[in-house]
Amino acid sequence: MKPVTGVFLYTMTIDDLDARLIALLAAEPRVGILEASRRLGVARGTVQARLDRLVAGGVVTGFGPDLSPGALGYHVTAFVTLQIRQVSGHDPVASLLAAIPEVLEVHTITGGDDMLCRVVARSNADLQRVIDLIVEVEGVVRTSSVIALDTPVAYRMLPLVAEVARRRPG
Repeated sequence: MKPVTGVFLYTMTIDDLDARLIALLAAEPRVGILEASRRLGVARGTVQARLDRLVAGGVVTGFGPDLSPGALGYHVTAFVTLQIRQVSGHDPVASLLAAIPEVLEVHTITGGDDMLCRVVARSNADLQRVIDLIVEVEGVVRTSSVIALDTPVAYRMLPLVAEVARRRPG
């Protein structure tokens, strides 16, 4: 089922085998279906069917490599909140922000601000350049930013997948 404005209309049931398959793919994205079936101790067709179901259900959204902005020379990560003119809504602003390569994520948020962006830059001075590009976006009224000093817990999904599988009804 496709998301409607970022929200899924139903929750997919995940069991222990699904969780183990997801963990295997997260650890070794290039593992083949046959090797996955051997490691998980189930038939090749079972692994393929489970993977197809997870992809179709929107649980697995990609198989690309995880990249390090720091290894690409972008050593500064910042979170920038935006206040926008909401005459034409969030979408036009989000589309313009997506054209800035250093803007990695954009979320619409509740509270005093309207959007939250995760951005990267090569240095603090370069961060000023990126923020200037954001401020130039039509519809952006004001920004506020904080610089991340460290990432003690990086983006992760496996603990959540394990919890969903553990709480499976039945």
